[in-house]
Amino acid sequence: MDKKDLFGLCPYVTSQKILSGKWSIYLLYLLKDGPVRFNELKRMMPEEITHTTLSRQLKSLEEEGLIVRKEYSQIPPKVEYFLSEIGYKFDKVLVALGEWGDEYIEFIKEKA
Repeated sequence: MDKKDLFGLCPYVTSQKILSGKWSIYLLYLLKDGPVRFNELKRMMPEEITHTTLSRQLKSLEEEGLIVRKEYSQIPPKVEYFLSEIGYKFDKVLVALGEWGDEYIEFIKEKA
């Protein structure tokens, strides 16, 4: 079986492909509590991120169905991003990743 054929069949390959963007997991974390506007997301990032990079990452998550982009027709324009139904199901994974991350940080501190 060709490795490319595993997308949509193997849960690990599928998850890795969908979450492959550098900021995808962190953006899902930031959106877990409700809608957030683009510039607010940009300010919440832990390090400087370009407008283009953030836009590209959000577009990718939207194409994968994990987030929803809602445009309001008003002046000035308003756009919000929030988790889709399947995106909200990722919360269990975020909790587990957070717990593991805390344990790994302790491991690093003990190792140093």
